[in-house]
Amino acid sequence: MDQPRAAGYQSAVPGRPSCVYTSCYCEENVWKLCEYIRSYDQYPLEEFYAVFISNERKMIPLWKQQSGRGDEPVIWDYHVVLLHVSSGDQNFIYDLDTVLPFPCPFHTYIEEAFKSDDVLLPEFRRKVRLVRADLFLKTFASDRSHMKDASGCWQKPPPSYPCIETEDTKMNLDDFISMNPMVGWGSVFLLPDFVDRYSRKS
Repeated sequence: MDQPRAAGYQSAVPGRPSCVYTSCYCEENVWKLCEYIRSYDQYPLEEFYAVFISNERKMIPLWKQQSGRGDEPVIWDYHVVLLHVSSGDQNFIYDLDTVLPFPCPFHTYIEEAFKSDDVLLPEFRRKVRLVRADLFLKTFASDRSHMKDASGCWQKPPPSYPCIETEDTKMNLDDFISMNPMVGWGSVFLLPDFVDRYSRKS
């Protein structure tokens, strides 16, 4: 399943089993993909974007997730994937939590994992914050406190490597998850606008 359906496209990262991955830490998984792309230099880092998916209610359905059951969607408070705006005929999504190919052609991921907001109640409609990979690597920080319960215990085991931090902060994850365009980095889109912008090469 890890071979994309587009002939000639070379993945920017190793196969899924060789990627740095921690379940339920999608934002850090994508950060690590960006870090690999920066160090390996197969493609310009500026072609890649961290894609934060959420909404005001922090309830977004995604299909074709490994934690899903059958054709039922998983309802996340947020999810993060990596977008490659390729110089080829189509763009690609890297999602380490999907059962779809890794990487996955953009149109396939949209059809299979996002489906359409038209079939959803308004409170489940998705928004997207798009942050260029080089900016994401410079600005993102997480002390993983969002993954601890009221008594300070881990809800899910954390990654084995140290927390990601910058000179300025140890925690700004909420700014990335927020779909308020006045907050944080990058650009915020309604899902249909994001799809229109990146589904076809202009």
